[in-house]
Amino acid sequence: MRLAFLGTPDFAVSALSAIVAAGHEIACVYSQPPAPRGRGHELKPSPVQAFAEAHGIAVRTPVSMRDPAEIEAFAALRLDAAVVVAFGQILPGAVLEAPRLGSYNVHASLLPRWRGAAPIQRAIMAGDKVTGVQVMRMTEGLDEGPVLATATLRIDALETAGTLHDRLAAAGAELIVRTLADIEAGRAVATPQAEVGVTYAKKINAKFARLDWTRPGPVLDGKIRGMSPSPGAWFELPTDKGPVRVKALLSAFEDEAGEPGVTLDDRLLVATGEGAVRLLRVQREGKGPQEADVFLRGNPVPAGTKLG
Repeated sequence: MRLAFLGTPDFAVSALSAIVAAGHEIACVYSQPPAPRGRGHELKPSPVQAFAEAHGIAVRTPVSMRDPAEIEAFAALRLDAAVVVAFGQILPGAVLEAPRLGSYNVHASLLPRWRGAAPIQRAIMAGDKVTGVQVMRMTEGLDEGPVLATATLRIDALETAGTLHDRLAAAGAELIVRTLADIEAGRAVATPQAEVGVTYAKKINAKFARLDWTRPGPVLDGKIRGMSPSPGAWFELPTDKGPVRVKALLSAFEDEAGEPGVTLDDRLLVATGEGAVRLLRVQREGKGPQEADVFLRGNPVPAGTKLG
């Protein structure tokens, strides 16, 4: 089919790559405008734009798809369908309805749970045991469209947002290719979402990444893994030169007790408001990520240490 693809981050690249490999014609790729990245804050293209340009696919990076000129240009592509994966803009009805067979979104949750911007992180932070990826036909409401296909994944005990992101991206890529074949053949069935069980996945705000050790252990464990690798939940480690910020990137809950924020052994078991959290991977400010045992060789944290 003749398609447009609208996406921006790494998560969307997997789907675009699979669609290209399946032989569909990509009339145009849309992505968010280049943004400052890295230490030099140079303007760099999004991962989707970089992939498209490397494969000789036309790219547009509009500031707003609500611009009448952009809507007109989109309609002029004479598309069979459009595929949207984490594009980063709310699309108007005139864009969604322009393709002959409609516009379809790959969303990383089991709708109607976790509509919105951060479904992967929120599922882990909420302690969900199961999640998935779905293809839905887009409507103007936020992730409210009927669902055409679903792939379900179990969330492992040591799952992070990073590992789940990669698994869902791969599952979504396979799912959208299969669904496009069903749409082309006229055998796709769209099922309305349930009206109960709706939750919203608000964007993760780095301002709330600091760990409050008085919170229950399971909550902190979910926060650590849900914010890993970015923005990274953090705490302060006391040193001879003053407190140092350390990110907690992987953890596990343990049924131990003690004063919240105080280490219960010399292997980074930290007491919380309920139970304890074992820190398994950390990252000291200005350093790279390290497994806990490696970190402790250069940064001993004896039992009884009070973390900030």
